[in-house]
Amino acid sequence: MKTTIRKRGSTSLSITLPPLDKKTALVVEGGAMRGVFSTGILDGFLAHNLKPFDMYIGVSAGASNLAAYLANMPKRNLKIYGDYALRPEFINPWRFLRGGHLMDLDWLWETTIDEIRLDIDQIRQASGKYIVVASDIARGTPVYLPGNHSDIEDMLLASSAIPLAFRRFPTINGKALADGGLSDALPIEKAISLGAKRIMVLRSRPENYAKSTGVTDLLLGHKYRDYPNVKRLLKGRAEKYNQSVALIRKPPAGVEILEVCYPNELTVSRFSKKRNEIYQAYDAGVVASESAIAQWMDESME
Repeated sequence: MKTTIRKRGSTSLSITLPPLDKKTALVVEGGAMRGVFSTGILDGFLAHNLKPFDMYIGVSAGASNLAAYLANMPKRNLKIYGDYALRPEFINPWRFLRGGHLMDLDWLWETTIDEIRLDIDQIRQASGKYIVVASDIARGTPVYLPGNHSDIEDMLLASSAIPLAFRRFPTINGKALADGGLSDALPIEKAISLGAKRIMVLRSRPENYAKSTGVTDLLLGHKYRDYPNVKRLLKGRAEKYNQSVALIRKPPAGVEILEVCYPNELTVSRFSKKRNEIYQAYDAGVVASESAIAQWMDESME
């Protein structure tokens, strides 16, 4: 199985950056159950005690995977993907057809907090800035939440709250929020704006993936027609995603990006419930971590 890992650089484009206090960033894409791939990569990093980044930015499942990584809890999220998330209490199409959640994040959060809670103190003490991406429903804009905070569990829930699949909007500081992937699924531009010069991005899509507006976007647009800014997000999110991919492929002058892509051979879908496929994706992530580490450390000596 081949994982695409590519270093990207450019000298043909320049942008104005703010004063640099952070130089490296790890960006982790979401993707619901496909996120098990990045869990494998991050567990591979933990096996080598590798935390060389100044900044960590995660979206949806990617933010939760970063939380377990920063908490020094290898295989914690594999337990979630390969056990809790496969139980009927979490993903249940019949409940959804009766008007309930397709993905009951409330149940998942309550159960995992009770049984395998994140080490929040470790997360708060971790070096490097940790950012959780969510979407502001009223404004239709991304929200970048400080992950090194005691309310991290609430933030992770908000970042993962896929509209319609989860039938409520979590609130943080009085703001109704939803899945970060609606507004900034690949926050590369955000990392650069915060001063990152070297970025590793863990993808949950293959290298050749291009997002297009689909049936789900149309259904969501109809469901949330009373939220005009949500409709605007849905209308523009495919273009936004593809622009972020283009930025990875051709970053600004002075910025290097190491892209670790989801292998084409993996078959885990957003709502997958096949345990063998999930473990295969996790193992592929662990294998990919070795090449990612080697390339990142080689670059650090340039």
